[in-house]
Parts: sequence; C-alpha cells; structure tokens
Amino acid sequence: MRHAPTSATRSAAFPLDEPLDERARSDAAALARLAPHGGEVVASPALRCRQTAEAAGLEPRLDAALAECDFGAWAGETLEDLHANDPDGVREWLRDPGAAPHGGESLLAFSARVARWLDAQARDGRAAMAITHGGVVKAAVVHALGAPLDAFWRIDAAPLSVTELHAHDGRWRVTRLNHAVGAG
Repeated sequence: MRHAPTSATRSAAFPLDEPLDERARSDAAALARLAPHGGEVVASPALRCRQTAEAAGLEPRLDAALAECDFGAWAGETLEDLHANDPDGVREWLRDPGAAPHGGESLLAFSARVARWLDAQARDGRAAMAITHGGVVKAAVVHALGAPLDAFWRIDAAPLSVTELHAHDGRWRVTRLNHAVGAG
C-alpha cells in the first residue's frame, strides 16, 4: 500500500517528511478494511506512512527497510526544477542504476534493500500489509517479477493504492497492481 498523498506527491517533488492533509487522512480511513486477518501491519517510519496507518486505526510495526529511497540533495526539489538545474544528474540517475548524483541512495542499492525485505517476508509466510512509498512498491514489483531493474521506471504506484503480491514456494505472483483504495 502506498501512503496517502502529500504536498510533495501532488507537486511531483522528491519527498521530505511531510504530513498528510485532512483530505488525505479522511481517504486513508478506508485502509482499515484491508488489514490482513492474522497478519501483520508494517510501515515505513516516515511521517506520511505512520499518519496513513493512524488514519485507518492501524498500529503498524515500523521497519526502516520500507523507507523511500534516500534522494539526498534532491529531497524537496520538484522534477521540473531538477530537469532545469541538474539535467545531467537526472539523466545519469535514470540511465545508470548504480548512480547516485544526488548523494543519496542509488536505485541499485535501494532495490536490493527492498528485495531483501520482500524475500524475508516470503520466508516468514504470514500475511502482511506494508504501508510504504511508491518507490518501494515499484522495486517490490520488479523483484517479484524477476524483471530487469530498468522496468522500475515503467511502473506506477499511485498514492493510496494497493499492490498485492503472493509468495508460494519461493516465487512471487503479482495479483493486483495500483488498485485504488475504495475501488471495488
């Protein structure tokens, strides 16, 4: 589950640790019906993920492995500004998964972190709901499909949407992708 929208998601900016607004809190309340019976609810420690869980009346275990990619110096910047002010850095980051021109986490390192978490979940075998970030969802889908890392850029994870993955015999299936909460 991607967290409810924030001012950063609405302006296409790399996130800081911004809170949810009242409309987002209200929309996030629909999550309560999705919590797994007999399973665990986990969340990124980011404020927007904790507030999304809180709005649904959920008490998640916080897990740093579910944090969004560390965007370093780009945090708080919009894509439009970065394309204008650091076009070479943006191109390098989009083309080279090992690059981190922002001084934060590379896509390669970030995706490996998410893959380790996802593999541990598969070994655990219990149902879990993770309230996390768009990048984490996209990295999890790439890993679940065994897709090349550049597929990351071709996946969307809208705010307050559900992506459902199932593990069986060490293999993942994607059963739902980018499903809007409240959609039938």
